[in-house]
Order: sequence, then C-alpha cells, then structure tokens
Amino acid sequence: MEKVRTYFIARGAGDTLAARIQQFPQSSATVEEAATCLRCFPAHVAKSLCFLQKAKVGAGSGADNQVPIVVVTAGHAKADNKKYKAAFGQPSKMLKKEDVEALVGFPPGGVCPFAVNDGVRVYLDVSLKQFKDVYPACGTIDSGMRMSVAELEEYSTNFVEWVDICLGWQEYPGEGVVDGNLA
Repeated sequence: MEKVRTYFIARGAGDTLAARIQQFPQSSATVEEAATCLRCFPAHVAKSLCFLQKAKVGAGSGADNQVPIVVVTAGHAKADNKKYKAAFGQPSKMLKKEDVEALVGFPPGGVCPFAVNDGVRVYLDVSLKQFKDVYPACGTIDSGMRMSVAELEEYSTNFVEWVDICLGWQEYPGEGVVDGNLA
C-alpha cells in the first residue's frame, strides 16, 4: 500500500489519490470482499487479472521469453479466451498464484495497475467504461480506493491501451446506479 501511495505522490497526486487509499480491518482480496469493504457493487470493483505472454524477440523477462501483463476489468466481467486471443494474438495464460507477487509486484488479491514492476504492461478492459468511478485494490489484500475511470487510465503504470477481452459485463442491469455511481 505504501508503494502505491508513494507512486501517487511522485506523480503529483498525493492530495487527491494518495489520500483516498483505504485500509480495511478485513480482507478485500476477492471482488465480493472488496465490494463489501468499499461499499460498492461487485461490478464496480476494478479487478486485476494477471497473464503471462510470449514476448517479442529480445524482450523476455525469463528463460522462456515470457512477460507478465495486467488486464483490469469490471468486477463482474469474465475473461474470454477467444476475445483474449483476438486482442493479443495468443491464447490466454493466467499467471500462477505463487508467481504473481514476484513478477507483478503485488500479492494475489492486492494486484493493482499502479507501481507495478518494470516491464509489466497494463491494459484496461472496455467493461470498465460503463462506470464513472471504479474501485481498484492498492497493493495489499486489505486496501482499495475509489477513482474515476479517467484517473485509472491516467495513473496506471505502463498503460498500453484499452482492450475488449471479457464477456458478461453487458448484461449488468445497473440497478441502484446513476451515472456510474451508487444511487
């Protein structure tokens, strides 16, 4: 969490973003737990999915020339292998839970798109665009914050582009939501 706070301060967002980081007395590691802690709908949780991709020649971080990426999606969205392959030109391969912290920089349940390890590319899924504000983790399994989708894009480390790799998010009824916020 301090790594993320320091990152926001270094980017000149100490008063706005770093001050919004919350730490909870219980876990916020799953979408449901985060929604409870942050008092939002599960769909509004900005879920970070970690994948391993074959790197372009000369760009590897390991012996097999593979690099980690993070794709941030709406909490209720489900990654689809066919859409992933269309977006990235290769099948999806989730990072093993035991490799996430070493390769991305945060433990499973605390992964966020801020202050990730060097070489980790960050993508945002279009499922997030249905909301004005979303709730990402902040580097630990007991932290989170509210931020606009525009802020998420602006402050994501090594942000590459928006992608469309998920299914199921279009069916979200939006009950209790006005302009992307809880009513």
